[in-house]
Amino acid sequence: MAEQLYGALAEFSTPEDLLAATRKAREAGYRHLDAFTPFPVEGLDRILRFPRPTISFIGLGGAITGASTALAMQFFTNYDYPLNVGGRPIYPVSAFAVVTFELTILFSALAMLFGMLWQNGLPRLSYPVFNGERFHRASKDRFFLCVSADDARFDASETLAFLSGTGALSVELVPE
Repeated sequence: MAEQLYGALAEFSTPEDLLAATRKAREAGYRHLDAFTPFPVEGLDRILRFPRPTISFIGLGGAITGASTALAMQFFTNYDYPLNVGGRPIYPVSAFAVVTFELTILFSALAMLFGMLWQNGLPRLSYPVFNGERFHRASKDRFFLCVSADDARFDASETLAFLSGTGALSVELVPE
């Protein structure tokens, strides 16, 4: 049975080498790229073209849902159990402010938490790239570029040859 591949992983010694290799990979037509570095590398995100995060819209949706839920819950409660205390109106919106505020914040925070987990694909129990032979140095002093096997241009032997041609210290195939 043929082993499924996650992608090809190339190791570089400097961030400049990684940036140059990433540019070459983009120019060669590779689109499903990912990079692993021990510290943020200026300009790498623009070359990799990460999608803009939509977490703020998810938070806004959670806030609107929380406020709507709080107001609906309080209106429903006052409708079913009207208490006329001191001549106040049956729907005192100003008295609903605290609960509405609290549920708005709670729903917004929970929506952003679950939205962040969903966007990052978490929880993920294993990530194939972590099994790379030299990948343990990604958090120390090496820079890695991964070309996913999902890429339309990916061919195991051609991609390894391409990554070797970019000046990589080592290249390897990453099994799924």
